[in-house]
Parts: sequence; C-alpha cells; structure tokens
Amino acid sequence: MGFFRFVFSKTFLVQLLIAGIVLIILTFLALQWLDYSTNQDQRIEVPDLAKMNLDLVEDRLDELDLNYEILDSANFNPDFPRYSVIDQVPAPGKFVKEDRKIYLTLNPSGYRKIQIPDNLIRKTRRQVEPTLRSLGFEIGEITYKPDIADDAVLELRHKGELVKPGSELMKTSVIDLVLGDSSERYNKQEDSVEVENENEVDEF
Repeated sequence: MGFFRFVFSKTFLVQLLIAGIVLIILTFLALQWLDYSTNQDQRIEVPDLAKMNLDLVEDRLDELDLNYEILDSANFNPDFPRYSVIDQVPAPGKFVKEDRKIYLTLNPSGYRKIQIPDNLIRKTRRQVEPTLRSLGFEIGEITYKPDIADDAVLELRHKGELVKPGSELMKTSVIDLVLGDSSERYNKQEDSVEVENENEVDEF
C-alpha cells in the first residue's frame, strides 16, 4: 500500500512532470544539433560553370561555400575556351550541401598530336583519304605531278611543308595531297613505240 500511496503522491507526480519536461527539452536540443550538424535544411544550388576558367570557378564556388576537384581533361572542344570547364558533376541546377565538391572536366590547350602512318606513300587516293580522315585530319588541296602512277599519293604536305611518315600533326590539321598523273607512263609508251618504229625502218 505504501508504494501505491507514493506513486500517486503529489511529490512523485511533480518529479515525473519535471522529468518529462527535461526529456522533451533534451530531445528538442538533440534534434536541433543533429539538424545543424547535417545541414538538413541547407540547399545550395549548383551554378553553371561551363566555359569558366579556374580563377572564375574558384571565386564563384567560394561565394557558395562549395569546393571543386579536377577530374581530367577531355578531348579538345573548339567551342569552349582553353582550360575552361567543359563538364561538371553535379550538373547545374542540382541542390547540394555546404562544402560539397563539384567535380570538373577541363578543356585541354588544343588538339592532341597524331602520328602520320608510314604506309601511305604510293597508295591510291581512295585508300589514303579515308585513312587520314579516320585519324582526324582534313584533306586539303589536291595537286598532280608527272609520275608513272595514276592517282597514287606521292607526297603529303601541310602548310606547304613536306610531311614525312612518322611525323606528328595536330588533329584536324589540313593535309594536301600530291598525286601522280600517269603522264610518265604514256611518255614511256610513246618512247617505246618510237624505238620500235626506228627499228622497223632500219630493217628496211
């Protein structure tokens, strides 16, 4: 009976009420701390960093309390300035928390260099042009000079300079082709005919 009398006493009820209030206060404070520490209500919109250089990127992200990390360089894109942002993760418009890293891909300084194959000379134009285009080069001026072969590639030139097999040029470089016109073949045939005619005359 003494236990029940204590449970329903005014002193116990007051202590129980105080304990309940303390528990509620502690729970509220714990939730507030958790909310603050995890930035539950903080949402920062990721800006569009495309075509910005790193100086501008750093200033813009500092204003928003965001960080960045450079992942790699992509293939050169002439539509973007050199060393500017060409891609980013997360994408612009996404919402992130404070101190979140934005991962960046930069545009390199220019096209990479590509080696000229060593088996193009004396190949036909039909064979050489697709090979050069597949490597990323552009075909420029086509000229001819006397040779026994017809449409065979005799020389590769870039900006007037002879391009030797194994040398390297920037991707998208324009390569001019110098082809044979087969005139030497006909000259030799004509010379051969003249010699035969002379031999026939001598026999008479």
